[in-house]
Amino acid sequence: MRIAVIGFGEVGRTWARTLKEAGPGVEAAYDILFADKSGGSDAENEARRLGVKVCRASADAIEGADWIVSAVTASSSLEAAEDAARHLKKGQVFIDLNSVSPGRKRASHEAAARSGAVYVDMAVMAAVMPDGHRTSVLLAGPGIDAMMGAFEGLGFRYEIVSETVGDATAVKMVRSIFAKGLEAVIVEGILAAASSGTIERVIPTLKKTYPGLDWSKVPAYNLERMVRHGIRRAAEMHECAATVAELGLDPSLATAIAESQQRIGELGLELSGDLHDDLERVLQTILRGQPRAMQ
Repeated sequence: MRIAVIGFGEVGRTWARTLKEAGPGVEAAYDILFADKSGGSDAENEARRLGVKVCRASADAIEGADWIVSAVTASSSLEAAEDAARHLKKGQVFIDLNSVSPGRKRASHEAAARSGAVYVDMAVMAAVMPDGHRTSVLLAGPGIDAMMGAFEGLGFRYEIVSETVGDATAVKMVRSIFAKGLEAVIVEGILAAASSGTIERVIPTLKKTYPGLDWSKVPAYNLERMVRHGIRRAAEMHECAATVAELGLDPSLATAIAESQQRIGELGLELSGDLHDDLERVLQTILRGQPRAMQ
């Protein structure tokens, strides 16, 4: 099996590493950063380290591949699918694992299907590190049952939702409202507690009300995730808002979660060491709104 990846960020690189361990590996990859022919980008260096052919155009990566895995940013997923559709051939499989709304997946499916390629709606249900392609996923799409053998042979941990494109990503999008929403609420709350000097009084009451959460670690963990990944998570939350709107419901809460994630992510803080040991310093830096490095 020949596998190509479109988008060589964290997901694409991790898949390349774990698929190499599983046997077939990733043969070729295209990333917008590869357009810089200086060859000095982190993405390109990592591709070469993993033995992945660096392609300057998506067409070069797609040519001859059995599977094409789309792992781009949420905002670029439809554009990537439409670009790939111009080069896909009948029998090739286009796996769209991007965290986008069901409507976006259906539009991408329409683009890929015109070429005769098989389209797979894949929803990644946990952090991709460190398990890569072995991370738990949901699958949907026409004829997906026929691909069970291939997924099992490569060690995927998967569950088939249905043969309807959009059904897998719908689960991911709705779940993200809970997960990213709770994260944002905790971070916004801890910032308010720090600003008002009430942390020492508030946290003990939360321990009593929500004893299932480890309040000695939860605020720092959620803050760390938003600082490092807030911009990417904001893009996902905008897709959650689109999902809610597609259902005919009010997307304002999902939009507010996206704005909260974006605001923290845009601070550009560089975290080093164990954040749990220095929560107060990180909180004060954020409250001052100064995007300085955390040494």
